[in-house]
Amino acid sequence: MSSAARTPLPGLTVVHVPVSDPRVTPLLRELGHEYSTRYGSDARTELARYPDEEFTAPHGGVLLLLLLGGEPVAGGAFRRYDAKTAELKRIWTHSAHRRRGLARRVVAELEHEAGTRGYRRIYLTTGPRQPEALGLYLATGYTPLFAPQAAPEAGPLPFEKHLTPAPRTGKATDL
Repeated sequence: MSSAARTPLPGLTVVHVPVSDPRVTPLLRELGHEYSTRYGSDARTELARYPDEEFTAPHGGVLLLLLLGGEPVAGGAFRRYDAKTAELKRIWTHSAHRRRGLARRVVAELEHEAGTRGYRRIYLTTGPRQPEALGLYLATGYTPLFAPQAAPEAGPLPFEKHLTPAPRTGKATDL
């Protein structure tokens, strides 16, 4: 592992932005390229599968970006899956900034935000050609809803995690 891969990035901030924010473009562009490389050209349709509104309040979704010096280096989103469940989508780390714990940070931030919105369970899927994602979700406490030892060739591969209820703040939650 190179020293750059082990070096944490200083000055990270978490920013909540709408999908229409221009800083989201690199995330979607790189995800589209990654999906196409691993699964073929039809895989880009996954990014267009859900309307942008599903990733904004009150529909239960917020897009998060971790920014370094104003540039996006990692991000993700969640959407309402059902009344008690948020679904994580579009988890991404810029290819030049991987292996620094940024994806773990994104997942933790998304879980926290979903919990503050009243969700008690997180659901997500990944594909069989994304071993980094499989490792991330297993390492961050997600339970596979498939037999991991079977190493399925077809996806999606579902995971879940139950959240600890957030302390009550007295605010109404609009899900």
